[in-house]
Formats: sequence, C-alpha cells, structure tokens
Amino acid sequence: MLFILVPIIAVVVLGFTDFQLGDKGLRFVAFENYAHLLKDRGFQKSLWNTATYTAIVAPASIVLGLGVALLIESEGIGRSFFRTAYFLPVASLIVAMATVWQYLFHPTIGPINALLAEMGVRGPNWLGSSATALYSLSIIGVWQSVGFNMVLFLAGLTAIPRELYAAAEVDGAKSSFDRFWLVTWPMLGPTTLFVTTISIINAVKVFDTVKALTDGGPNHASEVLLFTIYQEGFVYLRVGYASAMTTVFLAILVVLTFLQYRVQDRQVHYT
Repeated sequence: MLFILVPIIAVVVLGFTDFQLGDKGLRFVAFENYAHLLKDRGFQKSLWNTATYTAIVAPASIVLGLGVALLIESEGIGRSFFRTAYFLPVASLIVAMATVWQYLFHPTIGPINALLAEMGVRGPNWLGSSATALYSLSIIGVWQSVGFNMVLFLAGLTAIPRELYAAAEVDGAKSSFDRFWLVTWPMLGPTTLFVTTISIINAVKVFDTVKALTDGGPNHASEVLLFTIYQEGFVYLRVGYASAMTTVFLAILVVLTFLQYRVQDRQVHYT
C-alpha cells in the first residue's frame, strides 16, 4: 500500500494536473498533458529509442544467457568459476562499470577502436555519435543482463529430470541437438516465460547507463523514456507532465507483460 499502490495512484492523479515541483497549489487540466504527449516530438523520440533498445537487448540477452547456461551446465570442471564470472556484471555497480565501458568505447585510446584499426577498419565515435550511441548502450545492456538470465536458465536446467534425456535417447534422439529440442527447450518453458518477461521489463526501464554515459545525447539520439521522465520531473520540475509520461510508461509495461503471457503461456509445459 505505502510503497507501490499509493505512489501509483498519486502519479495517475498528478498526470491530470499542471503541478510543478515547489508550487503550493495545482490546477486540474484533464487530458491536456496527454494531448500534449501526442504532439511532443521529444517524447516520441524517447519512446522509439526505448523500443529499439528493448528490441536489441531483450532477445540478445535471452539467447546468450541460455547459451552460456547450456555451456556451463555441460562443463564438469570450473562450473562455479564460470557461473560467478558471468554473474559479476549483475552484482557490479553499473555506474562504476560505465567508466570502464567509456574507456573501451573511447574513439582514440579505446581498445575496441584499436582492435578495429589493426584490421584496417576505422572505428566510430561510439558514444559521441548519433548513429552509434544507442547501439553502444545496447551492447552494455546485453553485457549487463546475460549473467542474470544465465542464473535463471541454470536453475531451470537443474530442475529437468535426467530420466527424460535417457528416455529421449532410447526413442531415437541420439544427438545433443535433438535432445535439446525434444526435452530441454519444452521443459524450460516456465523459465523462458519468466526470463523473457523480466528481460523486456528491465530493458524498458533502462536509465543508469544513459545518464552516466551519454546524458541522452548526442541530439537526443540515446534519450530513453525513463530519462525523459527524469528530465521533465526533476530538471524542468514539471511534475504533472512527468506524471502523465509515467502513467503511459506504466501502461506500456502492463500491456507488454499481458501480451507476453497471452502469447507465450500457451506454449509452456508446467508439468
């Protein structure tokens, strides 16, 4: 009630007002904020950037997380070491790690461009160019999410009965690829549904790397929805307008989660 429901209700109510942080009063403006959102190119740009970021980070982190989990599960020696190594990005402070990525992506002294130069390719200004800033942040997002997805998939793999693999092999599934499609993938249904939902939500909620590395630039090329809400509410102090944006943001999360469960839940084997 105190930390979830009351703030949500407050945000929805403020979205219908012109309240500004520091003002003693407020005025009810009905749907004026939402009408302005439809014409706000900055909001539309941040919405598109968020969708692009999510479309890159969520699928890539799911596929790589599953791949790493399968590799670790099949490895007899050093399993704990690799599990810890891949999970480190999740446990690390992303703002601190942003400094490392800023060095890696540096256009002149960064190792990535130095490696590209060795291959005869001129590297771009990764974080300083409108063409590459959002994709650079997407790479960091994938790196940050793979370890978390890996741990979830490892838990799902551990819960699969070993007898199913023996039965599949008896029925003619001789290759590991056949056993994956006949046993592993169907039995990972509940885990995959959860991982997909969490990955999409986390990608839509990206903020810290944007704030630390690009501040939404250059030319709003990496400005995402949460950063726009932060700017409106805490920089320009237009809390009413920021609350309308937040209500739209929450609605998007609810719709995405609902559609995800409607589409994917039909393909999940729970028993």
